[in-house]
Amino acid sequence: MKAPVAVILNPSAGAHGHDDVKQRIEELFREAGLDAQVEVAPTGNAVPNLTRTALERGCGIIVAGGGDGTVNAVADVLAGTDVILGVLPLGTLNHFAKDLHIPLDLESATKNIVAGQMKTVDVGRLNERIFINNSSLGLYPAMVKKRAAQQRLGHSKWAAFAWAAMTVLRRHALFTVRLSIDGKEIRRRTALVFVGNNEYEVKGLHLGTRAHLDQGRLFIGITHGRGRRGQLRICVNALLGRLGTNQDLELMTAQEVVIETRHRRVEVALDGEVTRITPPLHYRMWPGALQVLGTPTDQLTA
Repeated sequence: MKAPVAVILNPSAGAHGHDDVKQRIEELFREAGLDAQVEVAPTGNAVPNLTRTALERGCGIIVAGGGDGTVNAVADVLAGTDVILGVLPLGTLNHFAKDLHIPLDLESATKNIVAGQMKTVDVGRLNERIFINNSSLGLYPAMVKKRAAQQRLGHSKWAAFAWAAMTVLRRHALFTVRLSIDGKEIRRRTALVFVGNNEYEVKGLHLGTRAHLDQGRLFIGITHGRGRRGQLRICVNALLGRLGTNQDLELMTAQEVVIETRHRRVEVALDGEVTRITPPLHYRMWPGALQVLGTPTDQLTA
């Protein structure tokens, strides 16, 4: 590992302050014989520019330290290049790291970057944006936006989620979408459309996880028009990275999906971050777009 290593930390990473986390990461890399340059992004929006700067410096590995939103921001710059992505899972849920079997504690995750196995994985694309986990429209992005507003007022993430879920369910109505799925058109009236990067498990012990990130298929879930209790269950499952059961969802896979609605602008979640996009929403796969350090196979079977 002769090329320089850059570590980009989300400003909110670490429960005890990002300065302590930064110092600890530097120590862990030095102990492993690497001199990694660790930078704390002043804001979440600064992560892509810091990633581009690291690319210009010739870094061979760029590490995202944070949750799935931070990993997405770094991956968006690295997709399609030969620079390798490392992950220090410092977020709340860390779905991408879990699906790659990356250790969740800081010391083990750092060792994984030093000794991990390089894997080539797919990313999903929505128009010109990418997503490493999933994208959705309807209930979930509305709930995420309300939750973020409550967190800015000082509420904990879970208290903010509970308030947001109840608020959204009182006000959010079903909406009509037209989907072209690999050229076949369907119309649905729904509360949530989910598009995943590769197929998610929807039952059993591995509910909400992905066994593969290199199958080149989008995974689409469309909720049925159910009552508020059913919609609440869908919200909770979505927050936890799950899709619920077949009684909640119509499930299918595709290589390309185009979604149209009657709205001029729609709120869409991409790896938990909400943005407003003008339809149509054009989803497609980008197979093998990203090189990432995952857990070596022998450690999975040990």
